[in-house]
Amino acid sequence: MKVLKMTLGLATASAMMMACSGSPDTVKPQDVASESAAGTSEIVYVNSDSLLANYEYFKDVRTRLQTKAEQKEKDLRTQAESFQKEVQRFQQNAAGMTQQQAQATEQRLMQKQQQLQALQQSSGNELMTEESEEMKKIYDRVEEYLKQLSQEEGYKMVLTYQRGNSAILYGDSTLDITERVVSALNKTYEGEKAEADKQKEEEKKK
Repeated sequence: MKVLKMTLGLATASAMMMACSGSPDTVKPQDVASESAAGTSEIVYVNSDSLLANYEYFKDVRTRLQTKAEQKEKDLRTQAESFQKEVQRFQQNAAGMTQQQAQATEQRLMQKQQQLQALQQSSGNELMTEESEEMKKIYDRVEEYLKQLSQEEGYKMVLTYQRGNSAILYGDSTLDITERVVSALNKTYEGEKAEADKQKEEEKKK
């Protein structure tokens, strides 16, 4: 029986920071030049690796999903080991069984094996679905903040940069707003966690 693996990774969200009023195809060299000449920039970028590595919400989601995946793996392994013992007992006792008993036991074991395989598949699908839903939530959170920030700062485009897998070969460090984005997102998430903890405490007192 194959081991379940939780595949939440940084690559899943490598392009998640795009929140802009245009698209890369609409950017012209003269536009970038005029922006630089004016001392301002309408195009900035976010390092997706750094953002996800430092975003507390993402880290909490990753930990929770990994814990859930490990527990499911443990449960499946326990059931698989129990099934294997049943198979071994049948093999040891088959000689003393009637043909009808042996056939009935074989049929039961085959059905159980199929059930275990179906459970493994459904568990894997469940984890993948939950991972996809959580990544969408992370995307929505980042996108919402970047839209707000772009309106405040006058950004026309926020590009995403990932080392070794990016269309940006070079970017001036003054255009990197990753730290600012991470700080704001973490501040918002800390407030949400504090409010959730407060509500839990109030519920306990009732």
